[in-house]
Amino acid sequence: MKALVTGGAGFLGGALVRALAARGDEVRSYSRGYHPEIAALGVEHMRGDLVDAKALSSAVAGCEIVFHVAARVGGWGSAAAYHQTNVVGTERVIAACREQGVGRLVYTSTPSVVHTGADIEGGDESLPYATHFTASYPRTKAEAEKLVLASNGPDLATVALRPHLVWGPGDQQLLPRLLARARAGRLRLVGDGQKLVDTTYIDNAVSAHLGAGDALSPQAPCAGRAYFIAQGEPMPSAELVNAFLRAADLPRETRTVPARFAWWAGAAAEACFHLLRRTDEPPLTRFAAEQLSTAHWYDLGAARRDLGYDPVVSMEQGLTRLRESLLAESRSS
Repeated sequence: MKALVTGGAGFLGGALVRALAARGDEVRSYSRGYHPEIAALGVEHMRGDLVDAKALSSAVAGCEIVFHVAARVGGWGSAAAYHQTNVVGTERVIAACREQGVGRLVYTSTPSVVHTGADIEGGDESLPYATHFTASYPRTKAEAEKLVLASNGPDLATVALRPHLVWGPGDQQLLPRLLARARAGRLRLVGDGQKLVDTTYIDNAVSAHLGAGDALSPQAPCAGRAYFIAQGEPMPSAELVNAFLRAADLPRETRTVPARFAWWAGAAAEACFHLLRRTDEPPLTRFAAEQLSTAHWYDLGAARRDLGYDPVVSMEQGLTRLRESLLAESRSS
């Protein structure tokens, strides 16, 4: 099939581009910058912003399926900027699909759209959207997911995937921040470290996207629905953090701060940054404190049933691959 991947130069988008190309699909990548490593794959590389309707329409032209992976991520920043990229950008992707007659749209969402700041233990897709958000990222991703699912119909079949905490070699978000804080001596466990948290190794996130794309059609059970994606191996948060530290040959972390203290510290940091009109991210936010102190793992039964999802890489295998990658990086630097 001919597929377009928005955000095809990012961590997940790039891995998806490589997987599609490896299995023989005709792939086109769409991103704001030029990335020679993508072009070197023999992939058609087109440049443009998500809100550029003309450029986006040209990128979508001739494609049978669009994987909309691009997004503004993180827990801090201009609310208007998040809305423009995540909501308006998604509206433009949907419009381009309709204009160019694309029949399938796979949207990369996040479990944060249902996170209320309380524990989620084995939750499934019946969980309602959160009604209050402490960050623009989950709020705008929820708005965009609703748009995508509402657009499902006989001419454009849509599905949303919610991969949880995607990590692995090449990650530029989760692991670099964690390891940087550990190396600087600023890492702490929030709460007692015993809340269970699930994650998604990069290859499993890619596998879920491929499975969703292949399963999707107007008549498919997955059309118009959202699905949680993860390892299916929830771990205590302290154990998870220390597994990542161990992969990087960093010492184990045992220091903790109370969850409530972390939340108020995040609120204070946000207030100070707003007052000073700083655009860089505070050392802690309410959203991060909630994520670090609560349980969040999900029932993957629907994804297994409707998408044929089955994690192809276990936590143990993923951590081994991560360690090998980090060692190779340290030798080359």
